[in-house]
Amino acid sequence: MAGMNRILAPSCLAAAAVLAAGAGQPPRFDVLIRNARVIDGSGNPWMRGDVGISGDRIAAVGRLDAATASRVIDARDRVVAPGFIDVHSHALDGLVLPALHQGQPLIAQGVTTLVGNPDGGGPVDLAAQRAAIEAARPGPNVALLIGHGSVRRAVLGEARREPTGDELEQMKALVRRAMKAGAFGLSSGLFYVPGSFAKTEEVIALARVARESGGIYTSHIRDEGNYGAGVRASVQEVVRIAADADIVGVVSHMKALGKDSWGLGPTLVKDIDDARGRGVQVYADQYPYEASSTTLRAALLPGGAEPADAVVEENLRRRNGPDAILIAHYAADPSLAGKTLTEIATIKGVTPARAALGLIAAGNAQIVSFNMSEPDIEAIMKAPFTMASSDGGLPRPGVGHPHPRDYGAFARRLAVYVRDRHVVPLEFAIRSMTSLPAGVFGLTDRGVIRPGAVADVVVFDPAAIRDRASYAEPQTLATGVSHVFVNGVAVLDDGTFTDAAPGRVLGKP
Repeated sequence: MAGMNRILAPSCLAAAAVLAAGAGQPPRFDVLIRNARVIDGSGNPWMRGDVGISGDRIAAVGRLDAATASRVIDARDRVVAPGFIDVHSHALDGLVLPALHQGQPLIAQGVTTLVGNPDGGGPVDLAAQRAAIEAARPGPNVALLIGHGSVRRAVLGEARREPTGDELEQMKALVRRAMKAGAFGLSSGLFYVPGSFAKTEEVIALARVARESGGIYTSHIRDEGNYGAGVRASVQEVVRIAADADIVGVVSHMKALGKDSWGLGPTLVKDIDDARGRGVQVYADQYPYEASSTTLRAALLPGGAEPADAVVEENLRRRNGPDAILIAHYAADPSLAGKTLTEIATIKGVTPARAALGLIAAGNAQIVSFNMSEPDIEAIMKAPFTMASSDGGLPRPGVGHPHPRDYGAFARRLAVYVRDRHVVPLEFAIRSMTSLPAGVFGLTDRGVIRPGAVADVVVFDPAAIRDRASYAEPQTLATGVSHVFVNGVAVLDDGTFTDAAPGRVLGKP
């Protein structure tokens, strides 16, 4: 999918840095990374070589024995790869805070670009959001989506009905304005209120507006398990929207949620494969954990369901029971963070359903929900259309008990599923983090190691990279990444964070 990054000034195409040295003179770069195993992001096998960086671009790749540079890094057989792209991130609220603006938990994993406002959320005024992020000076690059749920709420509030003709035109106008402000596409959260009140036709109409500007469509689908529509039908809804709107469609953080749905991973993969065989552009993204994270209300009272014990009990069963629900953050009583719903029920002397309803009534809670099977995770990960993501945020250190994916999703894919379990090869995994998402989202000149590409570059040791964040200790930085460059500027240098914050808010023309 074609796309341009209007933020990047074409200061010089990277190869010019080599030519500027003059005929017969050795090229000189700002940074020269030597003796690397270069994985270019395409999925091709690694090749030994050097990478020269000049300004914000990769200037040369290959055997650069005669070259000199202001800074030379001996990779010592480590991997040099494109910076990783997180296509489903909730980190924007953290990036605008002074203490978190560099995004160190992301940088430590090699993430150099994130896509924000997923699940139909985020503000409607993207120009204002962009200004706030730029003023905060982010460490990684940021690409924005416009949220269907936010657009619907701005026009209809939380009305459980279809929009009138005039209201639909107002919604289209908001999407069109966001696309002109640089949005890369439309996101939806059809599992969440108010997105759950929308019919498919409404989403198709808005996706067509996003498509006018070359945008894509991503969706937290209506049902990831068997709450109502079912996960297969919900994936097929994304296929229908992609086909009818003639737009690229992405099934966000694809999974088969709950034991009732376990084993459906290969079926979902085949359903997307079949759609792609018919010419429908459909992809998926995934984070590599057996637990998800959402709010207690959304998990147990989806779509605005009535708060009844029987409803909660059945939805607890769907999510593998109260032992599988861990409280991540609860503002009304922070001491409950890190406890399971079973433990809280025992403390309060009530049933788990009653305990859950009490928490919801007093202010809701963020949860970690253990609901996926490893065979399904592996089947989805092996699909060539599956991109890497985190679905993670950027929580304040020491606050709550968040999901470890915030600190470890990309490192875990490389450590656990590549090195330890051999689920996918290293080059395949790198492609899912780099060139594949760059191509799907239209992030021009990113996600690849080649002359002329933007110098978003990561250096890591494939034998040492490790996600250290666990469910018990979730806010622990990943290890094994030694250097990270964002737009040619070092943000992680020999394992130490610099003071730089060179991230840009990217945009479509």
